[in-house]
Amino acid sequence: MASYVQLNVDGVEPEEGAPAADRLISGAPVFRTWNLDEADGGLYAGIWEATPGKWRIVYDEWEYFRILSGYSIVTADDGEVFHLRASDRLILKPGFKGTWEVIETTRKDYVIRL
Repeated sequence: MASYVQLNVDGVEPEEGAPAADRLISGAPVFRTWNLDEADGGLYAGIWEATPGKWRIVYDEWEYFRILSGYSIVTADDGEVFHLRASDRLILKPGFKGTWEVIETTRKDYVIRL
């Protein structure tokens, strides 16, 4: 087994999804997720993409991500607003609550720890 993983989605079939109906605020966003690596203990890395729409987010996990393309706005329940475009990075920790609004189809790479 290799001791590295390239975050390359070529030839990898994504999982498709959407926000839970009770969290959807507007639009009809579609998610595509390429989970490219998993490690024992609940560690995941890959690429995620979403089409325009807005939904509530509630984090039980820790996530680092970097925006690869597109434009999204993450708004915390306390009013803090993050305008996210290509090369922006953010860490969302367990307990974070707010909304995610995709203005332009957004793609990010991520590392999640449960």
